[in-house]
Amino acid sequence: MGFVFGHRHHPGRRRRPVPLDRRDPAWRKPPFEGVYGSGSPSYGPLVTTRAHPKAVEAVERAVARASSAEEVFLAAGDALREAVPFDGSMWFGVDPGTLLATAPAVMEGLDSGYCDVFWHREFHEHDASLFRDLVRSAEPAAALRQVTADSPGRSGRYREFLAPQGYDDELRVVFRSGDSPWAMAALLRAEGRPAFDAADVAVVTAVSAVVGAALRTHAVLAATGPTGPEAPGLLLFDEHGRLRSANAEAARWVGDVFGAAPDPDAGWVQFLAQPADDLRIPTPLTSLLSHARAVAAGHEPGPARLRVRDRSGRWLVLHASCLAAPGSTGDVAVVIEPAKSAEIAPIIIEAYGLTARERDVVRAIARGSSTPEIASELYLSPHTVRDYVKTVFEKVGVSSRGELVAKLFAEHYTDSFHAAAIHV
Repeated sequence: MGFVFGHRHHPGRRRRPVPLDRRDPAWRKPPFEGVYGSGSPSYGPLVTTRAHPKAVEAVERAVARASSAEEVFLAAGDALREAVPFDGSMWFGVDPGTLLATAPAVMEGLDSGYCDVFWHREFHEHDASLFRDLVRSAEPAAALRQVTADSPGRSGRYREFLAPQGYDDELRVVFRSGDSPWAMAALLRAEGRPAFDAADVAVVTAVSAVVGAALRTHAVLAATGPTGPEAPGLLLFDEHGRLRSANAEAARWVGDVFGAAPDPDAGWVQFLAQPADDLRIPTPLTSLLSHARAVAAGHEPGPARLRVRDRSGRWLVLHASCLAAPGSTGDVAVVIEPAKSAEIAPIIIEAYGLTARERDVVRAIARGSSTPEIASELYLSPHTVRDYVKTVFEKVGVSSRGELVAKLFAEHYTDSFHAAAIHV
């Protein structure tokens, strides 16, 4: 599958191809060997609900040592595997506002050629435990065999994505901090392994908030960076996901976001013009194109939009839409441009963990309202307003109203903030 910043493989892990023919006796074997060093994970007596504290503590210790969001995934996966063994996995960050995949992303034990299948099914097809459904669910995790009453063949995702790669069950989880999702993951078990059970789901549910909080913290640390006006970039993709054309600004933006192209001599423009089935195609572009087509087909609400940071920390916005010009056969245009402060504000505010009422107070402060005016508008006492302001200052790390407004909204603050703020 494609993802951000290239594939991540752990030292010493080997893979062998997964046979795609069920009549082949090798079909019953795990999809790869040597993934766990000297042997496969123990699928003996599975963890019980009493093991939650140990699993949570292990994940807490692991993610506390992580120095980046990508390392959070790697550390959480290694720690979680001790309690909930798995043979393959996919981990990716999401924009809390759009739920589209963004950096970082780590994939283990997955074959090339299935990325388009995965994202198409996520956006276009009804299926069991789609990530967008888990975001709205009271429980952040679900196992495929459990939700399909041990009949995974009812799931198109199982038939078209999991089974062809040798996997027989999937445990999905949304990593939340409060009500906001910051990342998603799918843990996979090969044929011949026990299915994920209720205890596995409970353990993963218990660590959801731990990983979500860690990722939110790293979003805060990376939320500031240099800004400056530059011309927007334009990328035009055909119906197969191949790049047809791009302006010079787009080529520069793509390089700023994803780093050097897999083939530095060719560059990103020539690389993206090749068939889009390479493992190194960035996940944000793949998911954004699929979302745009789903919007055009009426399967998803629009617009298809994604906020990402470039490698210097600057926030950018990617807009994608299907073209309806005569002769068009499903072409998708992607515009990349610097994000306005009003567009950055919602995700930064969510990163600082402000409650709905605290966001109301911040919005009033940004309009220049005094404490008595805020108290009157929100039907609160002035003392309560001052308590909210103090809490906001502590969370954001400022000491004055002016510093707060400058940090969160800068000069582009508008009333559209409230409508754009995340309310899951």
